[in-house]
Amino acid sequence: MSELAWLTQTPKEFDFKSPHWPSQFHHTGPFHDGLGRIKSDFPWHRLTGEPLVYASMGTLLNGLESVFSAIAQAVEPRRGMQLVLSIGHSLDSKQISSLPANCIVVKNAPQVELLKRSALCITHAGLNTMLEALTQGVPMVAIPVSIDQPGVAARIAYTKTGAYVPIQEMTASRLSALIDEVLSNPEYRQNADNMKQVIAETNGLEKAVDLMEQAFNLA
Repeated sequence: MSELAWLTQTPKEFDFKSPHWPSQFHHTGPFHDGLGRIKSDFPWHRLTGEPLVYASMGTLLNGLESVFSAIAQAVEPRRGMQLVLSIGHSLDSKQISSLPANCIVVKNAPQVELLKRSALCITHAGLNTMLEALTQGVPMVAIPVSIDQPGVAARIAYTKTGAYVPIQEMTASRLSALIDEVLSNPEYRQNADNMKQVIAETNGLEKAVDLMEQAFNLA
C-alpha cells in the first residue's frame, strides 16, 4: 500500500464507517470536470416533460438484453413517466421487449444532462454513474453485475440513496417493486439530495489536487 496517499472518489458520507482507515487514505469526491465525454446525438425533441427514468448498464458490461427487457417491463405500466434506455453498441433495440410507447432507446446518451432531468436512475452500480447520479441528487435502483459494482450497490442501500437487486435475482416484478419503493418513499430522494450537497461542498477534484500536493511536499 502506498505510504504517500490513497485517494478515492467515494465521498466519506457514502462509505461504510470504519475505524481502520490508514492515515494516508483519503475520501474526496467525484473528479468530474465535464470534459472528455463522448458526444451523442440525442433526440431531445422526443422528451415529453414527464418524470424521467434513465437506465444504463454502463459501457463495459452492456449488451444484456434480458436486463433491458426487464427494465422496460417494470417501467411500462407506469403511466405519466418516460423511460430512456442507453443500451450500448452491442445490442439492437429490436431485441428488447415491452418497450413503453414513449420510450427513447439510444446507443449512448448525454448521461449528466439526462440525470439533471431524472426522477430515478436505474444503473449497474458503476462508480462513475453512481457518482454522477448523486451529484444531481437522483436516487437509484441498482442491478450490480460484477467487479466493484456489488460494493457500490451495498453502499447505495447503506446510505438509502436507493435500493438494489443482484443481477442473478433480478426479475421484472422484483425490479418493479424496488422502483415503487424508491419513487414512493421521499427519504430516498432526500438522502440523494443530501449527498448532492456534500459533493458540491467538498469539490472532490480540488481536494484531490490539494492532497497530492501535500503528499509530494509541493509548494
